[in-house]
Amino acid sequence: MSFVAVSEDSDFPIHNLPYGVFSTPGNPRPRIGVAIGDQILDLSVIKHLFTGPVLSKQQDVFDQPTLNSFMGLGQAAWKEARAFLHNLLSASHARLRDDAELRRRAFAAQDSAVMHLPATIGDYTDFYSSRQHATNVGIMFRGKDKALMPNWLQLPVGYHGRASSVVVSGTPIRRPMGQMSPDDSKPPVYGACKLLDMELEMAFFVGPGNNFGEPIPISRAHEHIFGMVLMNDWSARDIQKWEYVPLGPFLGKSFGTTISPWVVPMEALMPFAVPNPEQDPKPLPYLRHDRPYTFDINLSVTLKGEGMSQAATICKSNFKPRRTCRHFPQELEPARMHPAARQPPGCPGRHGRSAPSPLGCSERGGVSLRLPEQSRSWAPSRVFTEHVSVL
Repeated sequence: MSFVAVSEDSDFPIHNLPYGVFSTPGNPRPRIGVAIGDQILDLSVIKHLFTGPVLSKQQDVFDQPTLNSFMGLGQAAWKEARAFLHNLLSASHARLRDDAELRRRAFAAQDSAVMHLPATIGDYTDFYSSRQHATNVGIMFRGKDKALMPNWLQLPVGYHGRASSVVVSGTPIRRPMGQMSPDDSKPPVYGACKLLDMELEMAFFVGPGNNFGEPIPISRAHEHIFGMVLMNDWSARDIQKWEYVPLGPFLGKSFGTTISPWVVPMEALMPFAVPNPEQDPKPLPYLRHDRPYTFDINLSVTLKGEGMSQAATICKSNFKPRRTCRHFPQELEPARMHPAARQPPGCPGRHGRSAPSPLGCSERGGVSLRLPEQSRSWAPSRVFTEHVSVL
């Protein structure tokens, strides 16, 4: 229990303590904070209190405008910081609880803060992890007979994304322009995307990098995974479908990727770890890993369109193994096994947390998604995301 007031339905109890980067009207400098209840604990104000064996010599990492330096310290520093913060914020610890002046400087209200991208992202890899999602997209682009390609069952399929297009939640996304071929019997056309889609995903931040030519064995992959965020990999399906052969998506998947501002540490998620999915066929030895590293996390998406007074839930899913074929260490392994140096923080994303339901809930745009009535005369519906929507 914390001395900071935390409501029962809060996403930020003392057991969570996610990291983020924020600024306030009175101090526009981006800085690192930890969410607790409806407050943010400013770590730059209390950096002098980190006196443990690792962080006593690294206090300046909490005075940086991004989490990069802190994530680069590795697992020992992460564990030390989390244990200290949990103790500092507990109701039984007097150091911060009883220092009114320090509390005044150290806490900021979340509703008055501006959240920033939590890290400068050097690498971004998007993985195709969900079997249901891969099947649905395969049917959309290739038909039922070729829904899953042979390699999908053997290795983590992914592509290197555009790191510069990753933005924090709340950043407006502009509908992309591109070339499309809506009618195979006619020449392609250029214009604004008409089939703008979203994807409910989870992503993880990678901490320490690896040296050039030194791969990370899968048995140690978990030591490099710092924490998780929600991710929406915006997709221009009409542009993507025309351009993706033979080298994969380009403009259709690189115009914007949204992540949540708070990075939940893996240690906070470990109580929700469940056994890894059984894989058939059995993966090659370099991908075998028995440590439980998938998680029971409920996920949902709400949409509020123009003219809607309330957001409507449009899909629900879960991060459980039956929704996926891969777990995080398997995705980190191929991303880091080739002889290329990786710098923190890489941001591999897990592609589409689909439940076994039609793509985008709209069956490739053939069925409208009916949203709740907002008035007696109008019941809005969606096929793909429209011009003014909040997800």
